[in-house]
Amino acid sequence: MVLNALLIAIKEIKRNILRSILTILGIVIGVASVIAMVAIGDGTTANVTANIEKLGSNMLNIRVGEEKRGSPRDDNSAKPFKLEDITAIKNEIANLKGVTAENSSMVNVVFGNKSNSSLVVGTTNDYFIIKDWGLKDGRNFEESELASGKSVCILGTTVVKNIFGDENPIGATIRIKNFPCSVIGILESKGASSFGRDQDEVVITPLKMYQRKIQGNLDISTIIVSVSEDRYIEEAKGQIISLMQDRRAIKVGENDNFHIRDMKDILNTMTSTTRMLTYLLGSIAGISLLVGGIGIMNIMLVSVTERTREIGIRLAIGAMQSEVLMQFLIEAVVLSTWGGIIGIFLGLGVGYIAVGAFELPYIINSQIIIISFVFSTLIGVIFGYFPARKAARLNPIDALRYE
Repeated sequence: MVLNALLIAIKEIKRNILRSILTILGIVIGVASVIAMVAIGDGTTANVTANIEKLGSNMLNIRVGEEKRGSPRDDNSAKPFKLEDITAIKNEIANLKGVTAENSSMVNVVFGNKSNSSLVVGTTNDYFIIKDWGLKDGRNFEESELASGKSVCILGTTVVKNIFGDENPIGATIRIKNFPCSVIGILESKGASSFGRDQDEVVITPLKMYQRKIQGNLDISTIIVSVSEDRYIEEAKGQIISLMQDRRAIKVGENDNFHIRDMKDILNTMTSTTRMLTYLLGSIAGISLLVGGIGIMNIMLVSVTERTREIGIRLAIGAMQSEVLMQFLIEAVVLSTWGGIIGIFLGLGVGYIAVGAFELPYIINSQIIIISFVFSTLIGVIFGYFPARKAARLNPIDALRYE
């Protein structure tokens, strides 16, 4: 019975092919929209995750002052850190890959008649370990250069491009602020961060050189720490908080005049936000599936009206109501299923083009594809049931008299 009803349904669909195409158009657009929106959202989430991970591996930022929620800046009124604080963390906290200072400011960098406003960072070699940042050319700082604060620097690729062009900068002397600095290395490119900043527009200098010649004091505003494994992050945070409370003489009940930011927390916050937006966009696109279902119901009701006499003949010669119900229900399900299949391929294609235009990774979400297909089939069952029931309940005598 089911096979026979399926063959009849396909025959009727082919007989009114243009109307059938227009009927499934809503389902096609709905399924394609959901899949494309989710592809864009998943690509955005993956891109945000990759960019944040570029900032550092298992990294903790220890900053001066209380963290003020909702404020674009931290509270920097508290006393700054000192080099001894970094030494204490290295000596007393276990399971760390690296600890260093990160003092930075925007400074004009000049070579010949070209200049570039760049982020200049004063730090040590542990910075490259914490940031997972290798060298494209040249070398890291020598211990003697770090200890003496020698005027040497390592450039990001954007700085090299802007002031040197195609020329190799190794061994060249640039001017940072008002003093000369010898270039000893070039960083590998990291590209833009998830916050939109070009990470390659940077100049790395020894911490002591930065403090003496750029900053003018021995203060440290930020300490960055890399924990060896994920499982030690919370333990390390607790130990660092306790250590810094002791070193900064914070009494019980007093607010800490420093705070720690975990990159994992930032990552989780941003990815949860992008996922929420993805589900929101997918849900909005899914509304068109309901519109498509209403279109199927409308066309099926028209089809029942057009085929009233045919239905009457079938019922008069002995067809059961369940057979008529099955015939029209299968016809609606076939329409919605075809719409779902076409919509899946269309959505994958549109999603691929969209993420390519936004330079995002292309991720195929098989779960959303299955859900969209199942939902489109259910749309056919739900919205096809009412016209099918109407056809099955027709009075054979009235149906035969219908003109």
